[in-house]
Amino acid sequence: MGSNLHVVPYGNGWDVIHEGARYAESHHATQEAAISAATALARRKKVDLLVHAPDGSVRTLGCNVGPDLSAIAG
Repeated sequence: MGSNLHVVPYGNGWDVIHEGARYAESHHATQEAAISAATALARRKKVDLLVHAPDGSVRTLGCNVGPDLSAIAG
């Protein structure tokens, strides 16, 4: 099993990054797009997904990403 994925604010958009990684997997203009990409990747890699708020705090934890988390974007 790999490291968990995080959706975090970065610059003018949102990054999808593995826990402890130096570089992001991908960068997206919106949180919704980042969550969508991260959800697919987390399911493939069988890792948990943590979605952060604009202030950096954790908003949602998707354990092995069962439900669709894109509804929480905003």
